Amino acid sequence: MLVHPNPDPVAFYIGSWPVYWYGIMYGIAFLQFILLGNLRIKQPHIAAQGWTKEHVSDIIFYGMLGVVIGGRLGEVLFYRPAYYFENPMEIPMTWLGGMSFHGGFLGVVVAMWIWSRKSKKNIGDVFDFIAPLVPLGYAAGRFGNFINHELPGRAANADLPWAMQWPGVDHLVHPSPLYQTIVDGLFLFFIVWWFARTQKPRWATGALYCMLYGFARFFTEYFRVPDWETSVAGVTISSGQVLSIPMIAVGAGVMFWAYKFQANTRVETHRAEPKPASKNTRKNK
Repeated sequence: MLVHPNPDPVAFYIGSWPVYWYGIMYGIAFLQFILLGNLRIKQPHIAAQGWTKEHVSDIIFYGMLGVVIGGRLGEVLFYRPAYYFENPMEIPMTWLGGMSFHGGFLGVVVAMWIWSRKSKKNIGDVFDFIAPLVPLGYAAGRFGNFINHELPGRAANADLPWAMQWPGVDHLVHPSPLYQTIVDGLFLFFIVWWFARTQKPRWATGALYCMLYGFARFFTEYFRVPDWETSVAGVTISSGQVLSIPMIAVGAGVMFWAYKFQANTRVETHRAEPKPASKNTRKNK
């Protein structure tokens, strides 16, 4: 059996200003985005698209706005609308925790669309560029949930070696934020980063992350106490699973489209034959 360390949510103070662990985790998430982004622009197929450090710095600003605004609005609208409508002053208090990944995902989609228009880059290339940079940032956010002892897991058997005594819970639980840190974050990072190391059809890398995150989140949700549940075809699924199903469907559909389009292009290129020289050209020769 493990015991949650239950640390103080405040890491330290700057004067009288508290610095929260949850905020530090978001800072780490954005920092790793910059570091990995600067590594990614050195990959030959990415460098060929003209990506620069200035693009990375610019895109992180838009991404931060998308994550914070979308993540908080997703928490308000998807998970606890009644609570926040009764306590609207708490909506901007992101440092206390409570951010929806699915809301943040939609926020980033909108932010990247705006940035792509500003920078005149293809939106598919933008999503493909940022997809491998997202999972580690997600992992940092989930670890922040663990520090805040948020998102407790479902009841666990006492013989499970990593069953955890959770603050405020009278039975052992699965440490679900750690599961999501590892599976939805670290594991996905290695897969998507490996996939994206070479040239792929446009949209394929972004679609892979979207699809795999949906599958991973659907799985890890089985170990987490749901915010709400519903029944689909007689099967009870959680809120996180409901929101992950569209990600799986869209990711799979876009992946299929991306590879079908690229395959057709290759066939056409392979079958293309050089045009014969005109008679006038031959006479001139």
